[in-house]
Amino acid sequence: MIRPGSRSRFRRVRQFCSFLCVIVGCCSLPAARAQNPDLEKPLLNIDEDISAFGFAPDGRIVFSVRRQFHTKQYELERDDIWLQEANGKRRRLLQGEKFLRGGDKPFSYTIDGFRWAPSGHQFLAQLFTTSVIDEHGTTQDSSMLLGLEDNGKEIRLGNVDNLIKDAANAIWLNDSATVVYLTEVVKPKVLFSFKYLNTAAGPSGNVFEGRTFLDASAVPNSNVAIAVERDRNLTGPPRLQRLDLLAQDDHELATLDAYTGGLCVSPAGKKVAYFIDREILEIRDLADPSKVARIRVGLGVPQWGPDGTRILLKRAMEKKSGDLVWIDLPPLSAVGADKDPPVAQPTPVPILHDLAFRDFAISPDGRQLAVIAPGKRNLLLFPLPQR
Repeated sequence: MIRPGSRSRFRRVRQFCSFLCVIVGCCSLPAARAQNPDLEKPLLNIDEDISAFGFAPDGRIVFSVRRQFHTKQYELERDDIWLQEANGKRRRLLQGEKFLRGGDKPFSYTIDGFRWAPSGHQFLAQLFTTSVIDEHGTTQDSSMLLGLEDNGKEIRLGNVDNLIKDAANAIWLNDSATVVYLTEVVKPKVLFSFKYLNTAAGPSGNVFEGRTFLDASAVPNSNVAIAVERDRNLTGPPRLQRLDLLAQDDHELATLDAYTGGLCVSPAGKKVAYFIDREILEIRDLADPSKVARIRVGLGVPQWGPDGTRILLKRAMEKKSGDLVWIDLPPLSAVGADKDPPVAQPTPVPILHDLAFRDFAISPDGRQLAVIAPGKRNLLLFPLPQR
């Protein structure tokens, strides 16, 4: 958030701040929710204004806390970053107000998410930044990745800087030193290309140069990603690809009827799910891509359950509040190239008493569920509800 002192001179910046306040939300958690006995006994309650969080491989939680402060001309926002240890202790890794990134122009940022390296000792924070770029108060938005170790020390990405500019959706390779990420090539957020960077040496380079993609999701414990490729002119159909990010080798799995979002790979790396429209979630076997199932659930944010037989779905878009439901998946069956799979309509099974949450994640061991409540946006941790 950047708020100028002059009302007439910096109108565009104020409009951005107003928009950000709408997205973030500023109301209080309703009292009725606090009276729910299940929600009064979480395993953990981080009573802060949480903007994002991420589980480390060992179950620790890194999270960001929304902070505002004033300068002579502006009201700025820069999130702090904290680490919740397994022993209950909490450490601040980054104080946003003191974070500088070159130049003397005012800037704000919020954190959208975190990606841990397989080693569990370093992570990348996804930043959405807004900077004042001239004396007239003109602002410019961008996406960046910030690298930190779990002790708060900056990671010199490419041995140059701790920031990767114009970067999103980072994937760590198994060496915990190489990062592959998406950079926008067709705006706004239509098509992306892959780039890589090693935390120890050299500038970034291209991966699968000349090709463009709609989305990508890492296959756990591997150097492989599943991606949806689309030609730059958007004339051909989307194609599901298996990409070896280290060897830069690829294998086409299927031609899709359409793609709307939600790409995610199961914990065992055997299945992939994605929305083909605003209603239908398609599930495909990665070993035998002819085996497919479709279910009508409505567009939302999916995450695989630990055993790969069901999906936990937030029935709202990212950063919007929605209830959480379990979706049991039907068996996958082979479908001919000239036929559409049948569409099943499973009965959603609500959890946490149908209450809405802004964000959620299942822990790496599959035993816990973390959620961000709307309103004040504190972070709650529960045993993973089964029904």
